[in-house]
Amino acid sequence: MDSEPPVMVDVEQHSPWWSATRHADRKPFLMARAAITRAVRGWFDEQGFTEVETGILQVSPGNETHLHAPRTEIISHDGTRVMRYLRTSPEFAAKKLLAAGEAKIFELARVFRDRERGDLHLPEFTMLEWYRADAGYDAVMADTIVVIAHAAQATGIRQFSFRGRTADPFAEPELRTVASAFDRFAGIDLLATISNGEGDRAALAAAARPRVRITDDDTWSDIFSKVLVEHVEPNLGQGRLTVLFEYPAPEAALARAKASDPRVAERFEVYACGVELANGFGELTDAGEQRRRFAADMDEKERRYGERYPLDEDFLAAVAAMPPSSGVALGFDRLVMLASGALRVDQVVWTPPAGET
Repeated sequence: MDSEPPVMVDVEQHSPWWSATRHADRKPFLMARAAITRAVRGWFDEQGFTEVETGILQVSPGNETHLHAPRTEIISHDGTRVMRYLRTSPEFAAKKLLAAGEAKIFELARVFRDRERGDLHLPEFTMLEWYRADAGYDAVMADTIVVIAHAAQATGIRQFSFRGRTADPFAEPELRTVASAFDRFAGIDLLATISNGEGDRAALAAAARPRVRITDDDTWSDIFSKVLVEHVEPNLGQGRLTVLFEYPAPEAALARAKASDPRVAERFEVYACGVELANGFGELTDAGEQRRRFAADMDEKERRYGERYPLDEDFLAAVAAMPPSSGVALGFDRLVMLASGALRVDQVVWTPPAGET
């Protein structure tokens, strides 16, 4: 009887991540991560920043509609149980430190998000976040470009690449407003759909309908996000970094409105090869306005997902007490991926998500 043909086994697919062979394949990316970490810490130290370590368990993980956080119960010595959330960002704690008097702080923070897994997403990842008190958001915008260049210098890479797109991390970045990007890549006059800081859903739907699929349930923000993802983001960070700034007021999140044009906010994002690397704000210090935004976002979260997160009252009190500040959150794993030449973020973390092989 003839023997059966040999079965070809995909070693990476069937061996665990901790096997010696797979670990050896990932080791160059992990060494790149270590080099970038040293370079980033060195730069922040040179700039007079203090590295902080803030708590992971929080009363509220953040109050954005589409962010989802793992939760757990804390049992006290008397058996009392309280709900706590794993943070989606160190932002709330960092701003409390600004209110306490810290002026320049940064953190390499472990953060957690449910419903996220892919080449660019992990349920547990590292966020590099920093803040400057008494500084405009152009200051942290400039910081971000320098940090990205330092990461590239640390590995010696000359060009970032991802899914067929490339970007020179040392070239002068492209500066583009969100409104100009919508006009250039989607043919939409975005600011014409905003009045008194609110989005006109009907106006944006009419302008965007030839470009994206719109459902009756879509809000102004939903339509904005569809156009951004499908038509704008793929064109950003091509050949060089792109700084996308002046986000529309309905997408301000925790940013303050621009004094000279309340239709937009002091918010920016940085892209390389179509990949979002960083999200920064000129920080809102109006606690009443922040409460209003959070309440609206939680109403929308409850409508969509059947859940809402509590407001962190201490955070809102700190917002009112903190000085004018700017801050930015950078996806550290994504930066390492681009600066090391990896193809996925799970290649640049020491231990992939629990339960995965």
